[in-house]
Amino acid sequence: MADDFRIEWDGEKVLAALHDASFDGAQVAGEHLLQVSSGLAPHEEGDLERSGEVTADPASGVVAVSYDRRYAVRQHEDLTLRHDEGRQAKYLEEPMSTEQDVMLALIARASRRPLGG
Repeated sequence: MADDFRIEWDGEKVLAALHDASFDGAQVAGEHLLQVSSGLAPHEEGDLERSGEVTADPASGVVAVSYDRRYAVRQHEDLTLRHDEGRQAKYLEEPMSTEQDVMLALIARASRRPLGG
């Protein structure tokens, strides 16, 4: 005779845990993007690089990476500006593309945690 067992499923609790974990993963992905983009940001005195930050709003589920200097947009968009070796325009846009697989993997790894993975 087989042992009796019972499974209780609280779908809302599971979804909330998955949401929280994936948001945590998005924050880690944002930190990764910040690190990579900071290494590409134009660097004369380091102000632009140091101004980079990750902000997260759990209420909206939005994680953002930004640089807070008045010249950040011009340095990012103006392809005619000259930069030191290894530094470039599109310092945030490029790693959004080249690091996409890494960032998705970071989110996926965090999302597995509530499921025991």
